[in-house]
Amino acid sequence: MSHVGVGPRAVMRSVAFLTAGVLAVPALAGCTSEDPSGKPLAEQDVAAAGRASVSDGGTLRWAVDSVPDTLNAFQSDADATTTRVAQAVLPSMFRMDEAGSPVRNPDYLESAEVVDTEPKQVVVYKLNQQAVWSDGREIGAADFAAQWRALSGKDSAYWTARNAGYDRIEKIERGANDLEVKVTFSRPYADWKALFTPLYPKDVTGTPDAFNDGARRALKVSAGPFAVKKVDTKGDQVVLTGNPRWWGEPAKLDQIVLRAVPRDERVSELVAGELDLAEIDPETADEVGLAAGPRDPATGTPLMGPGGTPAAGPQGRSAAQALRSWAIANGSDEEAAEEEVLAREERSEAEAKARRRQQALSGFEVRKSLEPAYTQLALNGADGPLADERVRRAVARALDREKLAQAVLKPLGLPAEPVGSHLALSGQPAYADGSGALGEQNAKEARALLADAGWVPGGPVKKKDGEEAAGAEKDKKDKEEKDGKDEKKSEGDDDGTYIVGEDNKNEGDRNDVGDDAKDGADGESGEKHSSGKNTAQGGAPGAYAPKGTAAPADAAAAPLAKDGKALTLRFVLPSGPGSETLRTVADRITDMLKEIGIGTEVTKVPDESYFKDHIAAGEYDLALYSWPASAFPATDARPIYAKPVPAADGSLNVAQNYTRVGTDQVDQLFDRAMTTLDQKEARGLLRKADSRIWAAAGSVPLYQRPQLVAARENLANAGAFGFETPVYEDMGFLKKGAHGSRPSAPAPSSSPSSPSS
Repeated sequence: MSHVGVGPRAVMRSVAFLTAGVLAVPALAGCTSEDPSGKPLAEQDVAAAGRASVSDGGTLRWAVDSVPDTLNAFQSDADATTTRVAQAVLPSMFRMDEAGSPVRNPDYLESAEVVDTEPKQVVVYKLNQQAVWSDGREIGAADFAAQWRALSGKDSAYWTARNAGYDRIEKIERGANDLEVKVTFSRPYADWKALFTPLYPKDVTGTPDAFNDGARRALKVSAGPFAVKKVDTKGDQVVLTGNPRWWGEPAKLDQIVLRAVPRDERVSELVAGELDLAEIDPETADEVGLAAGPRDPATGTPLMGPGGTPAAGPQGRSAAQALRSWAIANGSDEEAAEEEVLAREERSEAEAKARRRQQALSGFEVRKSLEPAYTQLALNGADGPLADERVRRAVARALDREKLAQAVLKPLGLPAEPVGSHLALSGQPAYADGSGALGEQNAKEARALLADAGWVPGGPVKKKDGEEAAGAEKDKKDKEEKDGKDEKKSEGDDDGTYIVGEDNKNEGDRNDVGDDAKDGADGESGEKHSSGKNTAQGGAPGAYAPKGTAAPADAAAAPLAKDGKALTLRFVLPSGPGSETLRTVADRITDMLKEIGIGTEVTKVPDESYFKDHIAAGEYDLALYSWPASAFPATDARPIYAKPVPAADGSLNVAQNYTRVGTDQVDQLFDRAMTTLDQKEARGLLRKADSRIWAAAGSVPLYQRPQLVAARENLANAGAFGFETPVYEDMGFLKKGAHGSRPSAPAPSSSPSSPSS
């Protein structure tokens, strides 16, 4: 969610990631178009070029976030660099296309299909007859079987991150010949294409010792266009070199060096000429884009200086001396003239440094797309005010998600559309906008939800002994005002108060829960409501205030309180240099919540402790973090939205559901989607599950993450990959006179302009 992208299933959802600066409609599955999945909002931007236009040889120096602690993608400490290495050096049965869907990888598979469903699901893989490991052995059934046994979960000696899908396999056998692998499942499994990507040799998966330790710092046997030459922890880099036994199109590059470079140091490394490819923040992107702009045809220097100002001309000692002489001749004393000379020299030196920096960056360009990941606002429903679904829904409905998306993406020239699904992104088959199950942004209805939950404007807040309770004086004033309003209203005047249910605004917000809600049971939570709340307006019981409940006028400016406590939520944010965008979004969310009377207490914590000590530990009310999109949401998203269950030791097992909000219905829909082999039915079930997740308001998808990459301008087939799996053998440097293909600029958005920061 670079951070974790579309990669190996074992680590795809193992951790959430931060935004650096890292998803379906009312009536559950209804839509206004034949294909609600739409198209990807942005194309990949990699300077695509045919192999004939790419030179042979060279080293690509690629900035990554870290040198991985393990090269075993199925261990819990695998990271995004582990994924990069695995993609380049190991077999993948399926890879992701430009729309985030799995497609057969012909370098390894002739075919793969379900050949039986009764009495058991059987999949037969027919392998490419040229596919061999780097030690010369054919890739075959023994490798599939060893990986299944390691990841099935039946042997606790294997330190695996998860076993989803592998635990449904009953047996693996050799097929009709050595090139066939027959996999029989004990239970139907819709996401079978997620398995055996990456595929490790049996040398790695055959024993617990080899699995746990053998592939952490080295991969002696591989089967991709590249092989691991070394993992250099002292030099903070992983070196990949061409695999001489590779049978596919030969790698254009001699080497790929993955260098661990902190994000705030990458621009300096680019200026120093030490990198060819690096994900960057928006500020660096601006600087690189400016340096790559129009240049003086005579000197080759940029015509614009930093910040868009005209580039200054050269300044020398002779010019400074002339200034000094002129100042003295025109009545300035020599000391003042000398100070002016020194100031001019300092400015000249700074300008010269800026020109050198621009000149160094002029050989790069910014390639941009949208990551296969989205940023969300997480609402911790474990305890406190957000344990009440009405409060969560109020928070969610206070947010103008379109403005938040525009604030982040529009200045970057990227499509600024809010994400409409928790389970997929625009262009993916499972995508449909399910946000209608929650309802559109509406401050009045948000305040009505809060009033129904008992949070009222100006309520008394308990203070320390000896202090008068806050709100006491205001209560008296409010009573006097109310008496006056009542008298006025009795004369037939409208006082402007908003009465829930006395307009037609809720008509579009109804969530058709169908047969899932009967006998007074809540279609979203499965719990019965004994409060006698009127649910005639539609939506989940408790989602709206009873008809006739008034939300006081001017409530936007009045803080809310209940039982002597103010409604203040803990908003936890990372403090690192790469999190400026998150903090900007948080500021806007804080303002939006203030409009409905919710206060926020912002706490900034170090990046290294943000997720472990706060998000995973549940020490927050509100937080911003990102999830990668998956081609297999039934498998990968289930642990994120599964209903937490008590563990044997009395603790709560939340899996990856860090908001602690879940329902039995959502779990059941995921389970059904995971077992049906009818793709259309599976998509319908997933969209229905997404609507349930929206209605529960445990998390609010905001925007797809921007992907900004500085790339040397003659580097081809690398950059902002979007959904698509990189093709490592095609990466390289263009021949003289050749050019890569870049996507055209996106059409201007028809949505409102981005508010100023």
